Amino acid sequence: MDKMTALTIFVAAAEHGSFSRAAEHLGKTPSAITKAVAHLEAELGVRLFERTTRRMALTEAGLLYLEGARQALMHLQLVTEEVEQLQHALRGTLRITAPPSFGPAFLNQVCCRFMREHPQVRLEVDFNDANDDLIDGGYDLSLRDGPTDQPELIAQPLLENRVTLCASPVYLASRGDVITLDNYAQHDWLLLRHPLLNRSFWWVEHGGETLRVRQPTPRLVSDSFDFLLACLLDGQGLQFVPTWCARPYLASGELVEVMPEYWRALSAFGPWVHVLYLPHRRNTRKVQAFITLLHGYLREKGLVG
Repeated sequence: MDKMTALTIFVAAAEHGSFSRAAEHLGKTPSAITKAVAHLEAELGVRLFERTTRRMALTEAGLLYLEGARQALMHLQLVTEEVEQLQHALRGTLRITAPPSFGPAFLNQVCCRFMREHPQVRLEVDFNDANDDLIDGGYDLSLRDGPTDQPELIAQPLLENRVTLCASPVYLASRGDVITLDNYAQHDWLLLRHPLLNRSFWWVEHGGETLRVRQPTPRLVSDSFDFLLACLLDGQGLQFVPTWCARPYLASGELVEVMPEYWRALSAFGPWVHVLYLPHRRNTRKVQAFITLLHGYLREKGLVG
């Protein structure tokens, strides 16, 4: 029996907790499962499972070997896929995760263009705000505007993460278009609630200085950026909007940038939006093809230089 088949059987037995269930899952006989595990145990000189008539459990050596076996099978799968794709169009599944606000801002269009250019690739796109899901969730890449201090990940800067103060023409016509440090608290504010955002103060830039400004009492608070954006477009108040999100609305006239010399600043989430991926995904062609297309689309729309 070849080594990779034996490893596949061992992993299945460990994950199912039963030789008979592993055999059913793999379409093999229980005796074949027993033989493969015995072969590995003889080769290693240790027992991988403690087995009784009532239960089966991994030994300490088995737990250690399970992690290595999973990694070996995963790397083999990736290499096999890359070798096959050297001679063929991109194929397989590309799993992506990103914050919900990235969808309408640019990711919807990028994914549609990618599917047109690579019809044999299946996309799975999950929108959420978690930052630790790239490893645990089995994703190929992640787009995030939060902290990127996980040393096991490669973080590639994608977009400058600067925010600007915006309002709709309807709101400004009714309330006035001059928003200064003297009158800002008299306006209606739409504020995002998030663990990374200070709830008491803002920091704004003016004349080369960074000023701390007390937050006014908001008219509307929500943990959903998309909800707040819809209310902003409806003329319900003022909101800080990332420039990568605001640009199409500013171009169409649906939003107006208000007092940029005071209110434009780097995002409190961090100065960059990053593309994150694990080191073993670095040379995966479908991952690199998606990142290349993403950069191209953002340059085309004037969001990056």
